Amino acid sequence: MTWDRRTEDRAAAIVGRYPEKRSAVMPLLYLAMAEDGYLSEDGMRRVAQLTGLSNAQVQGVASFYTMYKRDGVGEYLVSVCTSISCMLLGGDDVLDAVAAETGVADGETGEDGLFSVEHGECIGACGGAPALQVNYELIEGVTPDHGRALCRWLAENRPAVVRGDDLQERFGGRRSFDWGPVEAGGATGAVPAFGPLGTAGEGS
Repeated sequence: MTWDRRTEDRAAAIVGRYPEKRSAVMPLLYLAMAEDGYLSEDGMRRVAQLTGLSNAQVQGVASFYTMYKRDGVGEYLVSVCTSISCMLLGGDDVLDAVAAETGVADGETGEDGLFSVEHGECIGACGGAPALQVNYELIEGVTPDHGRALCRWLAENRPAVVRGDDLQERFGGRRSFDWGPVEAGGATGAVPAFGPLGTAGEGS
């Protein structure tokens, strides 16, 4: 099994960055996920071939980390932090609001494939709690009303690129720190926005 030439070229460039090719397993798993929309058995086998790892070793990595999705996810993956800081400041209420607005329960994907909803462990924004991510683009200081408005906006506008800066301005509140310069790029799907993987795009 091989990917198309563009993806194979990206994979070769990733492997070439590491002194040991097995060290490329994690970025290659993201590449495989971007290729198929989730981590398929074929995708994981290709990662094993490229790294010299066994299929079991690759599956062990893929099953350990929650950001590797082994089932299909929606166009917009909404991950609401429910770790201690966010939980104490209303993260569970935000999760309930997102689930109610989308009609998608925690850990599920809607039948129309638009939303997947999940609770997440700490996403490193404790000072801006409660926080959530859309396709791993961060929004801080989110209230239940913000969460509902965000989901309505995504459903109505269907942005091809999701940018954290834009979402923060529209639906966020207090930030944990100054984010610095505005980034032009954002996520094109439910894989983190990495230029070398082709999963980042220019936002509006």
